[in-house]
Amino acid sequence: MDDHFHLKDFEALSPFEIKDELIKLAKATSKRTQSAFLNAGRGNPNWIATTAREGFFLLGQFSVGESRRVMSHPAGLGGMPQAPGIANRFEAWLAEHGDMPGAPFLSAMVPYAVKAFGFEPDAFVHELVDSIIGDNYPVPDRMLVHNETIAHEYLMWAMCGHKAIAGKFDLYAVEGGTAAMCYLFKSLKANRLLHPGDTIALGTPIFTPYLEMTHLEDYALNVVHIKAPQENKFQFTDEEIDKLLDPKVKAFFVVNPGNPTGMALSKETTAKIAKLVKTKRPDLMILTDDVYGTFVDDFQSLMAELPQNTIGVYSYSKYFGCTGWRLGVIAVHENNIFDKKIAELPAAETAALDRRYGALTLEPRQLRFIDRIVADSRDVALNHTAGLSLPQQVMMSLFSLAELMDEKKRYQAACREIVDRRARALIEGLGLTLTPNPNFDAYYGLIDFEFWARKNIGDEAVEHLKRNVHPLDLAFRLAEVHGIVLLNGGGFEAPNWSLRVSLANLPDDVYDDIGRGVRAIARGYRDAYEARQHAPEERRSVEGVPAE
Repeated sequence: MDDHFHLKDFEALSPFEIKDELIKLAKATSKRTQSAFLNAGRGNPNWIATTAREGFFLLGQFSVGESRRVMSHPAGLGGMPQAPGIANRFEAWLAEHGDMPGAPFLSAMVPYAVKAFGFEPDAFVHELVDSIIGDNYPVPDRMLVHNETIAHEYLMWAMCGHKAIAGKFDLYAVEGGTAAMCYLFKSLKANRLLHPGDTIALGTPIFTPYLEMTHLEDYALNVVHIKAPQENKFQFTDEEIDKLLDPKVKAFFVVNPGNPTGMALSKETTAKIAKLVKTKRPDLMILTDDVYGTFVDDFQSLMAELPQNTIGVYSYSKYFGCTGWRLGVIAVHENNIFDKKIAELPAAETAALDRRYGALTLEPRQLRFIDRIVADSRDVALNHTAGLSLPQQVMMSLFSLAELMDEKKRYQAACREIVDRRARALIEGLGLTLTPNPNFDAYYGLIDFEFWARKNIGDEAVEHLKRNVHPLDLAFRLAEVHGIVLLNGGGFEAPNWSLRVSLANLPDDVYDDIGRGVRAIARGYRDAYEARQHAPEERRSVEGVPAE
């Protein structure tokens, strides 16, 4: 890299902040060389789910008509849609507009939901219509009644593989997975489930904010890393899982499938964690962030194996291509250890919580943890206006129903085919052969450059590289020389000499270019090493990294 870059200055930054500097470099390179600017640093997919969106926008037209039916003022005022007879009016309206995009979906959706969930037709359609209009506060504030039932069934498929689980999960509709993280950290602290100075475990590598939030003065948590090394196919080893036996570890946070590794917990790994918790750590709190689970065949979350111990976080963003909609849910089982732990707090802490939530209920000690999360998300005092916006909740219902109605799972197969194709192209560009792994979601890929380089340019060259070059040089050089933006893996507690590549957000035909770009950087490092050694013999090709 050029001397004006002091890479050590970037070590303290999140990879998502380093990305901004990489983008500047890559765009300048693209402009200078008239080549493509390839930003694979962000996981926003470049596809969207159309069926539910067509239904949403057509439903909006009917809903405005329902408002005008109640009041139609020439100045542009309408009334609040009314429930009696609304299902029949909707059915008749759809018959008149059957050629409109979204009409077939909506016409099938209402009878499907009525039959599947036992909904009263007018109540269900009125929730959709009144909510898409957005003329009321969310009631219930935690989640709309019909939406919660629908989303629960979707999660049972997406996260739990329709595993039979006694009881149900209570859901809180939130503004995406990021809001879920913020609300949960805040509420775990507020309810004295985690105190500053407590120890938690993080399954690493992991999405960077989980690393960063724990160290904020707001939480000041000590962290134990439960490592999933490349050599173990990014699964936790037995020795790492055994770290959870330490009673000082109060909670275990895991992203499953992993970000940046793209690897889901295998059934064997999940079984080991479940056995440990059930037999030796029934007090262990678990938070599992399972955003990418739908990209793995037969995925099953820790929610399914340890429902009483686990808080589930899910976002609709990646699967449905709706990051801008901000749709997510927090799931807590109705029979959970969080409520039990709160009930067992010392008297002084219980009294403090009585004061915190006393304005909400005459019996604050009966307030469930899921409802405390809702209140805490609005600093308690604004609990009466809490809740995800109603048009967002309608979109959540429609996404969920579209997937549940897709019995052949054609949409899921199409999404997987996209990322799998790109993963193969990247691997080919790296000069490797893809080894199938049923736990790999193919949404992200982690290029362990050191692991790869030892096989392709040799141990001595790699050791020289590690002694003389800063690990961030890899990401900066890719941006400056090739116009490619990848995130540095070290920021996710992955190996320092690694890169995260998003397989979701760029056209198919550029991923082999990314792989070749990484190989070109390797050639440069190898050539620098050989020049340093003043080797007199002719340079020879190295397997996977041909000489220029």
